[in-house]
Amino acid sequence: MARDDLIQATGTVEKILGGGRYQVGLDSGQTVTAQLSGRMRRFRIRVIPGDRVQVGLSPYDPTHGFITFRLREGQMGPGPDPGPS
Repeated sequence: MARDDLIQATGTVEKILGGGRYQVGLDSGQTVTAQLSGRMRRFRIRVIPGDRVQVGLSPYDPTHGFITFRLREGQMGPGPDPGPS
């Protein structure tokens, strides 16, 4: 599946399930199981419970997804860039 086909959502890591899987509570109230994307594993980006993350959900099974980005404190989730004011 192409990266552009994934549904982007933002949430908080609630629990580490083992085997590289995480339980993520989305801002919409839904809970999904997600695993780290290949780039996050490659660059050894650590994710712990309480971290805000961006998740790419499959359009075929929206209960599973990939953690594609770890948001820094105060950083907003995906969305259009407001541009210069």
